[in-house]
Amino acid sequence: MLHPLNVHRVACAFSAKAQRGKPIYGRIQDSLHSSVMEYNERMTTFFITGIDTNIGKTWATGMIARYLHQQRKKVITQKLVQTGQDGVHSEDILEHRRLMGIEPLPEDLPQFSSSGSLTCPYSFAYPASPHLAARLEGRVVEPESITHATETLQKRFEFVLLEGAGGFLVPLTPHLLTADYIAQQRYPVILVTSGKLGNINHTLLTVEAIRHRNLSLACLVFNQSPPYDDTISNDSLELFRQICPNVAVLPCINLKRIPEVDFSCLLEES
Repeated sequence: MLHPLNVHRVACAFSAKAQRGKPIYGRIQDSLHSSVMEYNERMTTFFITGIDTNIGKTWATGMIARYLHQQRKKVITQKLVQTGQDGVHSEDILEHRRLMGIEPLPEDLPQFSSSGSLTCPYSFAYPASPHLAARLEGRVVEPESITHATETLQKRFEFVLLEGAGGFLVPLTPHLLTADYIAQQRYPVILVTSGKLGNINHTLLTVEAIRHRNLSLACLVFNQSPPYDDTISNDSLELFRQICPNVAVLPCINLKRIPEVDFSCLLEES
C-alpha cells in the first residue's frame, strides 16, 4: 500500500468575475501563462514527460536529441527509470541513439552492480510504474543514484535529455512522485501530448501540475503518431499554441525516413 504522497492541490488562478465574458482559449492562456517561465542556456538538463504512458516520449526525446546533435551540440539522453525491460540495454536509450543516427555510447554500458548505466540507472522487468516494478523485484529506487548519474552526464555533455517513465505524477518511490523529484532538481520540462480524444484535459492538468511546482514549461511537443480525428487534433493544436509559446509538431513516424523537426526554441533564451 502506498504511503501518503505529497500531492499538491491545484488552485484556480482567476476568480469567476475576472473570467466572465472572456473566450475559453483566453482564459486558459491567462491561467497557464505563468507556467512558461524563464530558463537560460546554463540549464542544460531538460525533463521530458507526457500526458500519459505510450504518448511518444521516447520518439520525442530521440528527435530532440537528433536536432541538437545536428546543431553540433554535445547531447546525451537519459532514462529516469526503465520498466518492462528484460535485456541489459535500455530499449528507449537504444531508440534514442537510432534516431540520433549514432551508435550506443560508453555511458550506455552497464556500470553498476544492478546492471544499471549512467543513461539508465534503473531497469525493471515488469511493465508498471517505477515504485511497483521495483517492489516486485525486491528493490528500491534511490533518487540520489539517479541524481548522481545525471550530474555525471552534465559534466560531460552540453545537454542532457532526461526521459521520464509514464506521466508526470507517476510515483518514483512509495514516498516520492516523479513531479516532486523534478521539482527538487529544478529541471525545465518538455511535455509530450497528442491529438487523441481527452488530450486537452490531460494536457491542462499536467501543465497545472508543472506550474504549481514553479517549474518552467520549455516546450510542448504535439505528437501526431498515431493519427487521430483531424477535427479534434487541429482544434487541440490551436489551443496549445495559445497557451504555450513553444510548440513543436512531430509528424507521423516513418520507419524509412526520419523527419526533421525544428527544436530551436530550446536553444533560445526566453
